Amino acid sequence: MTSSSVVPTPTLRRTVLDNGLVVLAIENSVADIVSARIFVRVGSCRESAADAGLFSLLMALLTKGTINLSSFDIAEQVESVGASLSSDASTDYSLLSFKTVSSDFADMLALATQLLRQPGFPEPEIDLERRLTLQSIRAMQEQPFTIAFNQLRQAMYGEHPYALPGIGTEASITNLDLTNLKTAHATYFRPDNMVVSIAGNIPPDKAVALVEQAFGDWQPPSQPLPPLAFPTLPRQAKRRLIAQDTQQSIIMVGYAAPAVNHPAYPTLKLLNTYLGNGLSSRLFVELREKRGLAYDVSAFYPTRLGQSQFVAYMGTAPDNTAMAIEGLCQEVERLGTVRLGESELQAAKNKLLGQYALGKQTNAQIAQLLGWYEVLGLGIEFDQQFQAAIRTITADEAQAAAQEFFHHPYLSLLGPAAAIEPFAS
Repeated sequence: MTSSSVVPTPTLRRTVLDNGLVVLAIENSVADIVSARIFVRVGSCRESAADAGLFSLLMALLTKGTINLSSFDIAEQVESVGASLSSDASTDYSLLSFKTVSSDFADMLALATQLLRQPGFPEPEIDLERRLTLQSIRAMQEQPFTIAFNQLRQAMYGEHPYALPGIGTEASITNLDLTNLKTAHATYFRPDNMVVSIAGNIPPDKAVALVEQAFGDWQPPSQPLPPLAFPTLPRQAKRRLIAQDTQQSIIMVGYAAPAVNHPAYPTLKLLNTYLGNGLSSRLFVELREKRGLAYDVSAFYPTRLGQSQFVAYMGTAPDNTAMAIEGLCQEVERLGTVRLGESELQAAKNKLLGQYALGKQTNAQIAQLLGWYEVLGLGIEFDQQFQAAIRTITADEAQAAAQEFFHHPYLSLLGPAAAIEPFAS
């Protein structure tokens, strides 16, 4: 005899506290775990060349000491209950994350509150994080793919902050100091610029009450947040070359692509899946399997508040550089002239929607996704809206998007001088 039961749909609640802080809470009692993501609406998009890496450094230091706690005190509180705690900075947001059993959630939230509201920025920790960051930057300068991508970003974005590496540069990190950190924290770390996203074994009402208890007395400054204004982007496609004695040529072609709130965003996500996602993707099958041109080939389309980029890249033998460039551009741009077949279109939809569903299995993934959508200004409804949009994309819409965006590519080349110099003009 078999029995079945209906699994209830998780309850999601969105609340805005009196101080402007947004709380998203979704109950998921499958396991006795609660994950929280505390987003601050600031990232490297607020940086300049002079202070590149500021928020990456600031977030690394949040867990290294408060006014009342040392880095050891913080680590001991987290590890004594088997919890996890981490911080990060991205292009459009900064993030403090933690995960714990539900009985310890209130204590971990209280600790996170101290980290966000009362960072100590101890000078020895600043010096240590600065040295570690400089080591990472120097290590990245030995990675051909990273060098080629940094070059492409600079060509596509010019003076825009998206041109800068999120980790910063040697010059900017060397010059960042305590004053920079305190000013950035005082300016952007305020309740009306934050989103707390919670998923796990906790009723939404209780989660909201605990957040209000922790953050409710935090009043935002009287002055408004500085406006986010992006500079004008370069209009003319460019070629950038770096001669390096490598075993392969790294080829990257970049197309100016829209921000996340553009109507074509779902369609370009689908085309990215078709072109460069996995061993069955068009680029992999055509350029690696059939033509033997690629060591590695793929594509990506980052989700951005401002203008994004659609990038296809390949590693190839230096002697194949010319054919590889032609093939890479041809495969992307053919989508504007050759209509996708219904079976190809449906296969790409199935792959994208399947991977999207797999990315929402854990409490941590759910909290991340919902908070991210809120920070991007899309709202909690976007989760369902995006999936519905993918399902209804037609072959004509896919072709129209390719015609609109896949032209006049930027080119970044890295490889032996003899292989790349013919493309200097």
